[in-house]
Amino acid sequence: MSEDSIILGNIAFEDASGADGVPEATSIEQWVKHVLSHQLNTADFPEINIQVVDEVLISELNETYRHKSGPTNVLSFPFEAPPGLPEEEAEALLGDIVICAQVVSREAEQQDKTLQAHWAHMVVHGVLHLLGYDHLEDQEADAMESLEVQLLNELAFPNPYQQA
Repeated sequence: MSEDSIILGNIAFEDASGADGVPEATSIEQWVKHVLSHQLNTADFPEINIQVVDEVLISELNETYRHKSGPTNVLSFPFEAPPGLPEEEAEALLGDIVICAQVVSREAEQQDKTLQAHWAHMVVHGVLHLLGYDHLEDQEADAMESLEVQLLNELAFPNPYQQA
């Protein structure tokens, strides 16, 4: 995978299209913009960096930031403005999403989902985390999952929480 990122509108995305079933950057951009347009009352979307990584790096990030061992599918890192950064600049940055292509591919196969549908779910899930949604408590999880199902349905993907 390339170390370079490309900018798509306000979305920076590591150009890894085709590697390990990574969707085209235009698909990822569409999914991100769908979530943002549903959740934000603006046409000026904040910048999001999406990086596709291997299992070694996602495991290191998972251990460092979540104190959990092993690889995971997606991690989200909301932007934390340093002191003194003007508000308009801080609002222009939403955060980073890190996705492990190998884990997403393996999970899609294990859960009998299409790879494209599972990628869409991981992107939607990651963006919702950047927007402040979480699933630590049952009530939060129900609200987040319900919104994920709705957004994915609007994108013509099946409910990711129903077994095939």
